[in-house]
Amino acid sequence: MRTSIATVSLSGSLTEKLTAAARAGFDGVEIFENDLLASPLAPEEIRARCADLGLTIDLFQPMRDIEAVPEAEFARNLRRARHKFELMRRLGAETVLVCSSVSPQAVDDDALAAEQLSRLADLARESGVRVAYEALAWGRHVSTYDHAWRIVESAGHPALGTCLDSFHILSRGTDPKGIEDIPGEKIFFLQLADAPLLAMDVLQWSRHYRCFPGQGGFDVAGLLRHVLRTGYDGPLSLEVFNDVFRQAAAGPTAVDARRSLLVLQETVGRAPLPEPVVPTGVAFAELVTPDAEPLTTLLGALGFTRAARHRGKPVDLWEQGDARILVNTGAAVRRDGTQLAAIGLESPDPAGAARRAEALLAPVLPRRRAPGDAPLDAVAAPDGTELFFCATGRPDLPDWRSDFEDTGQAPEPAHLRGIDHLALTQPWHHFDEAALFHRGVLGLTAQESVDVADPYGLMRSRAVTNPDGSVRIALTVGAAPTDDTVHAQHIALATDDVVASARRFREAGGTLLPVPANYYDDLAARFEFADGELETYRDLGILYDRDAHGVFRHCYTRTVGRVFFELVQRDDGYRGYGAANAPVRLAAQHTFSRGGFAVV
Repeated sequence: MRTSIATVSLSGSLTEKLTAAARAGFDGVEIFENDLLASPLAPEEIRARCADLGLTIDLFQPMRDIEAVPEAEFARNLRRARHKFELMRRLGAETVLVCSSVSPQAVDDDALAAEQLSRLADLARESGVRVAYEALAWGRHVSTYDHAWRIVESAGHPALGTCLDSFHILSRGTDPKGIEDIPGEKIFFLQLADAPLLAMDVLQWSRHYRCFPGQGGFDVAGLLRHVLRTGYDGPLSLEVFNDVFRQAAAGPTAVDARRSLLVLQETVGRAPLPEPVVPTGVAFAELVTPDAEPLTTLLGALGFTRAARHRGKPVDLWEQGDARILVNTGAAVRRDGTQLAAIGLESPDPAGAARRAEALLAPVLPRRRAPGDAPLDAVAAPDGTELFFCATGRPDLPDWRSDFEDTGQAPEPAHLRGIDHLALTQPWHHFDEAALFHRGVLGLTAQESVDVADPYGLMRSRAVTNPDGSVRIALTVGAAPTDDTVHAQHIALATDDVVASARRFREAGGTLLPVPANYYDDLAARFEFADGELETYRDLGILYDRDAHGVFRHCYTRTVGRVFFELVQRDDGYRGYGAANAPVRLAAQHTFSRGGFAVV
């Protein structure tokens, strides 16, 4: 299906918005009146610019407070409409959006509304324009799509149809099934937007918190199915008012928007995308660092062994159990500290996973590969993390480990089983995009978003997982962008005995994050523990949580650059990530990074 996006959904000048939409692969745009008014380009120049970019102008919007008003006011409205229809002729736009009136002059009279909209449509037809009448969720007298349709149907004018907007319909909790009673040819336009489920004034909700389909809590796919059953064959268009999108760069936002429509079309059976290839495990986590010594000292204390070195690159493979950490000290490494740069994901079909990612607009990363190096497909996540699709140990496919030569170092006795989860801090404007990316591109399941208290505000966190939990990625965004502890990434390592692993780490010279005594006083009030158990946790800085399925025990190392490690023990099917303890951990990291907690 054709796709379109409203210019109000993107940041920048009108020219920048049009360029971003075209580069992302949209077929058309809705020109928002304010964007046109602020543009130095004449309407003819905008029309030519769109044509050069391969874009059609699918809608000009909006015209407001037109119908069901006193005759003198309506005469002024028709005068205004004549000017706008002439402008649309110059633009080459054939459909105008008319929103249901919010004017205090409007009266509750459907017959009058139909009569005046019919006269407006007469004028529009003379100019080669169609009128799409839309019910605003906060309209003074018309606020539901079925009410707007009854007025359009009563008017019975060929140049008058309706515009359906998923936000205005779903934000009111209106049943969208009645859409199927509208003839498809009378649905002149379809605007799509999602939104988080919030209890607030619908106008403020609409103006600030809309998001792209698949990023909120609305059943946009269900609504679209109803629309498609009418025979509607117009574009799927995004109209999203969002403070974050309006401050972010237009290019990435447009790509995010286009990806959301591709996933939505796939959901309703209208996009022939490659099948999702869900990852089955974590092959490795790659850390880049300008100074390997602090990191390798930390890995050594955790029990990792430098098992192999890349044949042609300054990359070492550190292993323990099934946990593999690559340490990259190459010349291209950024100089601003140790960071988690890449994740290797085990895939049953690496080539298929790459095809899926490319079809959903994930940037395919060029890879400098020497003769004999294993071919690995990689794409970039929205935050820049490189994702490699791997087939470790598969005899029928190339194994990335063949690029490494053994160091001959004997492994330490393994007390860590593998990587339990990875926590990736997202740029503030990529959080919703990241959740959709990992769900749509990788086929992971997104859990509910949670808010975590940080000393400087709130952090949002949302986990994405595969069905058996062998891939778990926690996506977070912080409230204090200048604080490095908020933006730290971490790797959680699974153990069957976190007490023994923590003691071994400390005996090897590692430093565990100290936790305030007040936390353990609260634990004693909330739970019952065996004799000496709580004292052990207090001594080692082990945090504790329970859910309906099991128990979680975990502790943290110091931070190196932007990375720290977590030791975790899941018992009896615990499904969470210790979110209840996150405020304590964050506060402790803030304090510890400033030299506090000399005595615990």
